[in-house]
Amino acid sequence: MADLTGRTAIVTGGNSGLGLGMARGLGRAGAAVAIWSRTPGRNAEAVAALEAEGIEASSVACDTTDEAAVDSAMTATLARHGRVDAFFANAGIGDDRPFIDTSLDDWRRVLRTNLEGTFLTTRAAARYFVDRGEGGSMVVVSSTVARYGAAGQVAYAVSKHGLVGLGRTLAVELARHRVRVNVLVPGWTVTDLNTHLRENEAFMQATRLRTPVRRWAEPHEFEEVAAFLADPSQTFHTGNEVVVDGGYTIF
Repeated sequence: MADLTGRTAIVTGGNSGLGLGMARGLGRAGAAVAIWSRTPGRNAEAVAALEAEGIEASSVACDTTDEAAVDSAMTATLARHGRVDAFFANAGIGDDRPFIDTSLDDWRRVLRTNLEGTFLTTRAAARYFVDRGEGGSMVVVSSTVARYGAAGQVAYAVSKHGLVGLGRTLAVELARHRVRVNVLVPGWTVTDLNTHLRENEAFMQATRLRTPVRRWAEPHEFEEVAAFLADPSQTFHTGNEVVVDGGYTIF
């Protein structure tokens, strides 16, 4: 595993599921971890769980769609940890409804969180990295839905497609500042976001059969992936889409 001793990583939406799995991996590699998420109670539970493993952790209650809240979260994190070296833009929400029943409010709610929230948070991280002048790592979390059609997921799918474009663009623009930007593309993973899907056995059977390893991922399987993406020694690794999906998108 990468050695992140003495470094600090931020994970948005890091108080559960995939985000918490990545936070745990970063912490186990030696990094201090700051969790940005909306819910103070769940944030505190996540911090306590990480600290129980000897990981230095903190949290900020942050609505990533609020520009002032994002800037305040960055200020608070720097005051607490003194530096930021890796930024994981993971916060996001889903929606599950037919396209013809999707209202403009439904559409805007998902895109505001998934696209605008990621724009605001990665911009805050980029500004810090560029101003500091020492480089850094950013990871934008997309989804395999950005590579195939998904009925009932129009707003979510569009937002995740957009995040791939954001990650690619930032990789090109920020390379001169030694800021690496990669896109993580996870496959079907057990999280609170998809509890309703996992209650549908026909759907679970279909997705398991479509996945060569014949199962969904667990959040802990992204621990070492996160540490690798944050590893400052990987100076030539940028602009990549790192697909971790059990073979789903090639089958």
